[in-house]
Amino acid sequence: MLVITCPYCGVAAEETELHGGGEAHLKRFGPDSSDDDFTGYLFHRENPKGVHFERWRHVNGCGKWFHAARCTNTLEVFGTYKAQTTEPPKDILDTIRAKRPGFKWRDIA
Repeated sequence: MLVITCPYCGVAAEETELHGGGEAHLKRFGPDSSDDDFTGYLFHRENPKGVHFERWRHVNGCGKWFHAARCTNTLEVFGTYKAQTTEPPKDILDTIRAKRPGFKWRDIA
């Protein structure tokens, strides 16, 4: 079972206390967007085997949304951070790179 620490209330919660919200850091498009942009937002996800950045909600706790970096292979959680963050924090990226040399995320090497 996953145990993920909520960055807001500090509770180390089991996954049954949380609700997954899919991939983090997606660019959302407004009502005037093109069909291609909206299609990409709705249907195209990275879904990697390995390190992934996800949205989670602490449903049975503070109720807030946050982001988590975890490995989909091993279920290792590298860290969590507030949902208003537009990119993964440097300390979490450094932790991932220390354990996974050569890790690259989008345009951030």
